[in-house]
Amino acid sequence: MDRLVVLGGGESGVGTAILGKQKGFEVFVSDKGEIKEEYKKVLEHFEIEWESGKHTEAKILNANVVMKSPGIPDKVPLVQQLVSKGISVISEIEFASKYTNATIVGITGSNGKTTTTMLTYHLLKDGGLHVGMAGNIGDSYAKMVAENDYDEYVLEISSFQLDGITEFKPKVAVITNITPDHLDRYNYKFENYIASKFRIAMNQDESDYLIYDVDDEVIREWLKKHPVQSKLLPFSLKEKQEQGAWLENGTIKLKVEHKTLEMSTDILTLEGQHNVKNTMAAGLAALLVNVRKETIRKSIQTFQGVPHRLEKVLKINHVEYINDSKATNVNATFYALEGIKRPIVWIAGGVDKGNDYSELMPLVREKVKAIICLGMDNYKLKEAFGNVIDLMVETYSMDEAIKVAYKISERGDSVLLSPACASFDLFENYEDRGNQFKEAIKKL
Repeated sequence: MDRLVVLGGGESGVGTAILGKQKGFEVFVSDKGEIKEEYKKVLEHFEIEWESGKHTEAKILNANVVMKSPGIPDKVPLVQQLVSKGISVISEIEFASKYTNATIVGITGSNGKTTTTMLTYHLLKDGGLHVGMAGNIGDSYAKMVAENDYDEYVLEISSFQLDGITEFKPKVAVITNITPDHLDRYNYKFENYIASKFRIAMNQDESDYLIYDVDDEVIREWLKKHPVQSKLLPFSLKEKQEQGAWLENGTIKLKVEHKTLEMSTDILTLEGQHNVKNTMAAGLAALLVNVRKETIRKSIQTFQGVPHRLEKVLKINHVEYINDSKATNVNATFYALEGIKRPIVWIAGGVDKGNDYSELMPLVREKVKAIICLGMDNYKLKEAFGNVIDLMVETYSMDEAIKVAYKISERGDSVLLSPACASFDLFENYEDRGNQFKEAIKKL
């Protein structure tokens, strides 16, 4: 009997353990941290052996295959040991895909991937397809494959998950954009991170499709030097495409082989140029899996957007409060600042992943009247914007940040939480940060 060891007892780990058990593996789950009570119960229900708070090497190094959670870096000594012994270390995406014949739409990118994933899922579901949404979002993909294998999957896939694939091959791959992010995990080399994103297409052949932003110079240059086998479907806000999607006089035009679809940007429920791109990517993916044009047009008008992504929370004294906690890198914050038309009180900071704030400078000069730093170490933010912004305040809790924002904002302003950083210094995750933001506003 093959032995499957799962490192990390979170959503993806437990899902993989369930699928592994179902497929006849001897399964062991090991988490260096604390496994949540709800997950312990699930593991016990399926009679899966687990340990929490430690890694017992003797029980791990005898594995045939190891699934490691995306949060564990490749350079951890235990992972290095496994690799040096020739034991295959893979991600959940790789493991689960072996056990399904479903059509897979895989979506990656530095920003926009959650919106594009949720919108694509929304279009396919409204189109009557038996579709599941998983990956970096929501429920475990492996658990879905074990419990109710769908005909189609829309997967949001991070670069860390792509690092752990060998044979994973989506029918439709989407790269929304590539900007520097998580460089701490890629030896601070941008090209390592780019290569990681492009792994989504590495096993594709000429019967598969790659949808990508052709306005993104990083993607364009990489494709010139590293051509892929799949059929290319570029999308652009700037120029007409032979195949793919483009913008013409306020109309989005989609063309895939012999199918064409046109729709006015007026029907989009989401604001901002980046959401025109997300809509193009999702629309192309929906056409490829044969969702009807009318359905696509109609469903785009009912899409509600993603929690913690430019989410309007409340208006108090004619000041609007916007929760963009999901903006964990500079490029995501760029979109937020670009899209807001009012003077901005900007709440930013957290765990800096090697950020370069210079691309925000023109927007900050033009639109931001005050910066409220919210993080344990705000040195880089102060260094970047200290000379440009008259008012910078350091805070160390969400309640404090909101009280300051309330004091300094005036009628017609926007208070924007768009941190450009990870959240782990003061919060559990970006959801917790966004929820605390919403709670603090309700207390005003």
